[in-house]
Amino acid sequence: MLALTHRRSAVMALAVATSTGATLALPAVLAHAVDAALAGAGARGVLPLAGTLVLLAGSEAVGQYAGPAISTDATARLREHAVRRVLAGSPLGAHRLPVGDVAARLTASAPQAALAAPAVVYSVAQLAMAVAALVALAVLAPTAALAFLGTAPLGYAAIRRQLRRTTRLGEGYQQAQADIAVRLLDAVSGSRSIAAAHAVDREIARVLRPVPALSRHGRELWDSQRRIAWCSALLAPATQLAVLAAAGTAVGAHALSVGGLLAALGYTGIGLGGFGAAQSLLDVSRARAGTARLTELLDAPVRAPGTRPLPAAAGGGGRLELRGVVVHGPGGPVLDRLDLTVPGGSWIAAVGADDAATAALAAVAAGLLDPDDGTVLLDGVPLPAVHPDELRTAVACAFADPALPGRTVADAIGLGLPPGPAERLHRAARAAAADVFVRRLPEGYRTSLSRAPFSGGERQRLGIARALARDARLLVLDDATSSLDAATENRVLQALRDEAGDRTRLVVTRRAAVAAHADAVVWLRAGRVHAQSTHEALSGVPAYRALFGGGPQD
Repeated sequence: MLALTHRRSAVMALAVATSTGATLALPAVLAHAVDAALAGAGARGVLPLAGTLVLLAGSEAVGQYAGPAISTDATARLREHAVRRVLAGSPLGAHRLPVGDVAARLTASAPQAALAAPAVVYSVAQLAMAVAALVALAVLAPTAALAFLGTAPLGYAAIRRQLRRTTRLGEGYQQAQADIAVRLLDAVSGSRSIAAAHAVDREIARVLRPVPALSRHGRELWDSQRRIAWCSALLAPATQLAVLAAAGTAVGAHALSVGGLLAALGYTGIGLGGFGAAQSLLDVSRARAGTARLTELLDAPVRAPGTRPLPAAAGGGGRLELRGVVVHGPGGPVLDRLDLTVPGGSWIAAVGADDAATAALAAVAAGLLDPDDGTVLLDGVPLPAVHPDELRTAVACAFADPALPGRTVADAIGLGLPPGPAERLHRAARAAAADVFVRRLPEGYRTSLSRAPFSGGERQRLGIARALARDARLLVLDDATSSLDAATENRVLQALRDEAGDRTRLVVTRRAAVAAHADAVVWLRAGRVHAQSTHEALSGVPAYRALFGGGPQD
């Protein structure tokens, strides 16, 4: 696609250059044809005039085709590049934008930014033609050029002022669009809760709150464009009349031929074509606004991929170490110089009153979030240094609200896995207590996800199955059983004990039953390890019991 775009850009540049040359030549060729006809030379000047017109029409047609094609290709490339940067960045990084905002930038800002190349080419060509036409007019009829300079600059000054205003308004308009998109996506994702709370009217009002700002920016944007059109429409005829008067006087004084008069009017029209550059300059302004909105996506920090392999997993491997890990949140550090070692093959439960701290622990342990300071190692290798393919094979995750991408249920469980026997997915689903409800679906594991509205607990079991299906040395579960009933949770926990084999398990939880199954519990407080022992030993502490609703915290 990039090579095709380069070819189209070259074609467009050649077409615009040809069109510019033909346009500048047209008044002179026309003047020659008219003077030749008046002198009785017959149609001697017709052929050059016809050739110039054909060249002009052909180049204009090619340019009009190439411009939109270039913008379309640029839009596709910008969207692809932005999506890659967004998905390649840390999924929990501080730079992350709301989903609705990202969608608005991809759908609205990318096409605006893609206008840049054609708009700049046309703007430069039109302004260059205007300057060249003025020079030609000065050579042909100096008084006519002075008349042109007496009126036209006022229009250019007014247009330039409005263009600055249009750029600012365009940015505000796109921001208001993004605000509405963010609020709407939030409302749609929480529609059941909103309806249950009888808050539909209030939520509609919240979603539509940015609409007046959007309307105001839209009206002001169109008003700015109207002013530009008004300036062009008013000053262009005034300039033409002034030039016509000056050139007519020159014809009356025999200082200019009739053909020269036509040429002067032609160059005046080309010079006034600089007003026509206003639309191209408006496109440049819109492109600048769109580019400013895309920059935050395109400049999102992306960690350079690691290259080191993990050592052979002797005895299962999976030794996890956190050394002086710091993760900052909006109100300060959520992990504060945290030191923690999870021996290979062990099961450690992480608990704490601060959900942000335990979630950050799970994220840095899984390599989904780079700590602001400190080091996270898996079997002695820092996670950022591990090759991404090997890291995602070595670490499997399950979450409280897992996403289920793919076309079928089997696709959702096998996400990211190479093609293999279906029994691998079925065995993982049985271990996660998911096989029983999957087989009741119309087509079992081949059922389309769009036809399978799962409950929260069923989604969690599918997420756990997806983690168990991977041949990972480290399993990280972030509150992944919070929606399960006690009996199902017990089955899943037993599977984590029996089916996980010698894998290392780090389980963030808010449930006492999960902590009780673990080999040891890490109790986080103030971003550090407050205590580490068995659940039974820690249960004698009232503040620990309070983490599970068992009493007041101190």
